[in-house]
Amino acid sequence: MQSKNKKALTSAERVHVGMIKSMACVVCEAPPPSEAHEPEQGLWFVSIPLCADCHRGSINGWHGQKAMWRLKKWQEIDALNETIKRFGDN
Repeated sequence: MQSKNKKALTSAERVHVGMIKSMACVVCEAPPPSEAHEPEQGLWFVSIPLCADCHRGSINGWHGQKAMWRLKKWQEIDALNETIKRFGDN
C-alpha cells in the first residue's frame, strides 16, 4: 500500500520494485513474493526484498525487535549488499 505522503512510483521504479518483490527474502531466504523495504523513504532503487516477518514482524522484523537481523549481525547495508550481489548472479 502506497503511503499518501510518498510520490507515485515512476515506471522505471515500478519495474525495479517488481523485480525486488520477485526475489526471495535476503535475510531468511523465504520464497517470493517479498516486500520491498526502502532504507530511505522514496529511494526505490535501493529497495531490499524482505518477507513480511523480516520486514514488519514484531519480533524478527526490521520495523520490530530485529531478532533475525541481530542473529545474522546484519544492518540494512548488509541486506542491500546481498540484494545487489543477487542481481549480479542472475
